[in-house]
Amino acid sequence: MRIIPRVNRNLVVLRDRSGRQAKSGRDLLRLMVCNEPFAGFVLGCLSDGAGFRRGRGKIAIPQQWIVPDVTGRLNVVRYTEPLSVGFKSTRPFRDHSWVVISDGRFVTTVDNRLICETLADSQADVVAVNIVAQMQASYEKVLTTLQNDFVGFRLFYEDATQPTPIPDDWPHHLFVRTSALNKLLMEGGLPLAFGKLVELCYSKSLVVRSTDVGGSVLDLATENGLLRLVQRKLGSGAGLSRYCADYSRGNNKADDIVIADSAGLFGKILLGKRVNIDEDAIIAGPTIVGNDVKIGTGAVVRASVISPGVSVQAGSFIEERVITDSQGDENQLSRPAGAAACPESTRAQQDLRRNNFREWSRFSYARFLKRVLDIVVAVVVLILFAPVLPIVMLAIKLTSPGPIFFRDVRQGLHGRTFECLKFRTMQVGADRMQDRLRVLNEADGPQFMVVNDPRLSAVGRFLRETYIDEIPQFINVMLGQMSVVGPRPSPESENRLCPFWRDARLSVRPGITGLWQVCRTRQPMRDFQEWIYYDVKYVRKLSLKLDLWICRRTAVKMAKNFVRQF
Repeated sequence: MRIIPRVNRNLVVLRDRSGRQAKSGRDLLRLMVCNEPFAGFVLGCLSDGAGFRRGRGKIAIPQQWIVPDVTGRLNVVRYTEPLSVGFKSTRPFRDHSWVVISDGRFVTTVDNRLICETLADSQADVVAVNIVAQMQASYEKVLTTLQNDFVGFRLFYEDATQPTPIPDDWPHHLFVRTSALNKLLMEGGLPLAFGKLVELCYSKSLVVRSTDVGGSVLDLATENGLLRLVQRKLGSGAGLSRYCADYSRGNNKADDIVIADSAGLFGKILLGKRVNIDEDAIIAGPTIVGNDVKIGTGAVVRASVISPGVSVQAGSFIEERVITDSQGDENQLSRPAGAAACPESTRAQQDLRRNNFREWSRFSYARFLKRVLDIVVAVVVLILFAPVLPIVMLAIKLTSPGPIFFRDVRQGLHGRTFECLKFRTMQVGADRMQDRLRVLNEADGPQFMVVNDPRLSAVGRFLRETYIDEIPQFINVMLGQMSVVGPRPSPESENRLCPFWRDARLSVRPGITGLWQVCRTRQPMRDFQEWIYYDVKYVRKLSLKLDLWICRRTAVKMAKNFVRQF
């Protein structure tokens, strides 16, 4: 039984990178955190982003940073080296209890289920987790040899994980078992250098592991990362009111905000204090404007961040930019209308997930009534066959060695994998014999079929011809992994080919029976084409009438095959 890990504490650490940023002349993250109205917005997003447990996380900020007063709304602490985590364990904790320390430079989005599975399967005391965009669902991974010869490709329908070497610098998230936390505390805190922390783990005989997990990452120390955060959070307005208030005309007199009557403000906009917006200027959200900013006559600012003290020149056009006080050059402040805000490669990464699946409304037949009917039919069939199932199980056990059920990993709705259940009809190890029988394959495409398959047992042949071997799949239907009617459940090796149609057939749950099963002709070199044609046609024409017709044809076919056995 897998124990579900529990994260007891979240700590988001902002580290001082002044030395590293000296060459570039600015530390963008520090600039945002140390000025209004950015501080409440950025720190609020970081607090919410540390969502590995209920409630918001604690944020640790270097002592030398001068930060606006947001402590009333956020759990902010100051630190000097060593890093005080603020939750030293004084009582014994269970082994599945963890503390997570996150790098405040990054805002990550990750499936917490993958994190829990990684921690539950790990025997380590410390687990470094980095979030990798290329391991998200709907990414295709191309495999090549060392000579760059093409081997194949694989499409990930779910976010993936993989072990990696221990990184040299702080990972996005560092998970530490609460029971091991006290061993790492030096003078009440943790070393800020990650290399020293790893050495300390080894000196205390703690096991350290590292893994990459699929997800999205926003680097707040870069212009693109900060803009994407503003677009994601400020554009949707989700949770905005907890940390900052958006612009409301006539409500900002106390902040000395001057807005000309002919100026236009549209969408979600955060305005700092002492902002001056001249005639005919236009500001379109999501945009954040800092304190003491002057927007010149006729200037246009859209989806941007304007730092404190900046004067936007009259007639300037600023789109999807972060303008800081160190960017005083006119060429940096303005850009001709229509110019690209960021490279195309960056734009292409802004929406990493594609969705080629067909969708239906919530209470349509495909999403609601079909599922209800699936459950009803599955319950009725399992009850009706309950007296027969023990006899079938006994026959399988007595006639051939091995398990009663055959479990095979298949891809279901939206590519999610599941174990498809069937009564075992072949001898154990039949899958390993398939390559030797490949010359006898009578199906084209990625499928494999031999009419007189020598791997079938005597009882197995009868179960297949009468379709009794598929009765356990009604358990998959009960679990929501399959449907009574739908495309044939297929493994990833078959879906790996022909990407133009695989998403169509994975738009619905695979079925115990389907249009292909009742309409195929088994003509030479046409089986694969018919499989594609009928599966895609079913998804396109899906309806209650079509399902009832398929069920009727399946019942007639089963009755004929059963009679033929005698």
